[in-house]
Amino acid sequence: MQLHARPYARRNSAVRTRCVPAILALALVAAGASAQTLSSKTKESGCVDKPKVVVGSTYRCTTASGFSAYFNVPEPGDERPAPPRRAANGNSPAQPAASAAAPSPPGLPRVDAATQKGRDELRRKVLQDELAAEEKLLVESRTAFANGAPAASADEQNNPQRYADRIAKLRQAVQLHERNVEALRRELGLPR
Repeated sequence: MQLHARPYARRNSAVRTRCVPAILALALVAAGASAQTLSSKTKESGCVDKPKVVVGSTYRCTTASGFSAYFNVPEPGDERPAPPRRAANGNSPAQPAASAAAPSPPGLPRVDAATQKGRDELRRKVLQDELAAEEKLLVESRTAFANGAPAASADEQNNPQRYADRIAKLRQAVQLHERNVEALRRELGLPR
């Protein structure tokens, strides 16, 4: 058994001897990539003019194709935080939720609960009035649209394009009022 173990040990040592330099080289390349200089970034971007500072350590230059290239060159010892991560839906940065009981800064004017309740009620009433007006306009626009087949006027009978344009405008009006009603219902917390 020792005869088999010995060639195996030699083979492992040979593999280790070949892999260690390769791993070290990769580590040096990775370290060098994060610590690039302004001139290397300029060459990498294909700049044809001298880069100009935009903000902080962000630079802009013009490429041979005439487009602007932007790049960052971190200064030595500059530890910058990673860019904010996106939430699972991809729409907004994922940040911890602010605590509702967070103390407000001193000197900030406070509103008592009764005043805030009055403001909330006024806001709700205004939204309800807007919703009633939009629902009325939606009914009117649906009636005028007549399911896409309103009666054509004498002028529109002679010019079918005018009739098609009027139908398109009526359809847009119905869609606009439907979106407005949906948004107001969502704002008021009502079912759609």
